[in-house]
Amino acid sequence: MKTLTMRSGSAVLTGALAIALGTGVLAQKVQINGAGATFPDPIYQKWFSEYNKIHPDVQINYNAVGSGAGIRQITAKTVFFGASDGPMTQQQLTDAPGKVLHFPTVLGSVAPIYNIPGMNAELKFTGKLLADIYLGKITKWNDPAIAAVNSGVNLPGTNIVVVHRSDGSGTTYIWCDYLAKVSPEWKQKVGVATAVSWPVGLGGAQSDGVTALVKQTPGAIGYVELVYALQNKLSYGQVQNHDGNFVKASLETTTAAAATAAGSMPPDFRVSITNAPGANAYPISSFTWILLYETPSDKARGKTMVDFMKWATTDGQKFTGELGYAPLPDEVVKLVTAALGKIKVQ
Repeated sequence: MKTLTMRSGSAVLTGALAIALGTGVLAQKVQINGAGATFPDPIYQKWFSEYNKIHPDVQINYNAVGSGAGIRQITAKTVFFGASDGPMTQQQLTDAPGKVLHFPTVLGSVAPIYNIPGMNAELKFTGKLLADIYLGKITKWNDPAIAAVNSGVNLPGTNIVVVHRSDGSGTTYIWCDYLAKVSPEWKQKVGVATAVSWPVGLGGAQSDGVTALVKQTPGAIGYVELVYALQNKLSYGQVQNHDGNFVKASLETTTAAAATAAGSMPPDFRVSITNAPGANAYPISSFTWILLYETPSDKARGKTMVDFMKWATTDGQKFTGELGYAPLPDEVVKLVTAALGKIKVQ
């Protein structure tokens, strides 16, 4: 009888242990950390939330610290994936401890925002005009060069306060990439990078910092992703495009800018679409990329990210419009799906 009791107790203990272990396995979550660009942060947060609803066992965390920091962190392997609005340079790719692949996720545009009290008119800017303002050559809002493309607008004689990013930023890369294409002086004196030596202006950390500085500074001009301008109800101007037309940043004009690139996408996806040809193409547009190692250190996390990326670039694209982004062209989605097969998760 005593032996029977001991065996029963052992059986109960074994059963309880099995249940506990089973519960632990079921409750175990895959957690993936990433960092980088602020440009796509709103859509990424939406995607990670929606993907978690479908896959409750997957938690993807993203820290929007800027493209420069995202590239540094994936290079140092302090995060599993990085994100950038400016493609990594050849030197950055060489410095990485493994092969890093670029995957475009959405399209966005950078808009020139401004704060001119009492003025409701929508301003127009040429590329040269924006370059000269950021070079410190144009310092007043009623400068003849601004008045020349804004006929009939009562421009004030107040000082222009230039605002730019203070951190390494893909948004800065897109802005400078455009200015370098339309202003030889900008290309020579400042160049194109996620962080540059600014001739003039005040620096704001991340997109939120630039937005806040422009909002609180009369006479200010800055540049932010379209979604930030929309969310903060900031005035933003039209920009003259490659074909000579003045167009405003929107889903339609950003998509038009990508049309040319879609048919000639390089295998590594590192492409610039600023100042793209097309009657309705917005000239300060860009893809934004998620950065992943071809040979991930953790195969399980790698497999999960591949699955997430396939979802984000297909079903996840339906969330782009409500947040001010343009979806990837179908041709690019097919290329991304095929390229994800390069990631070694077996």
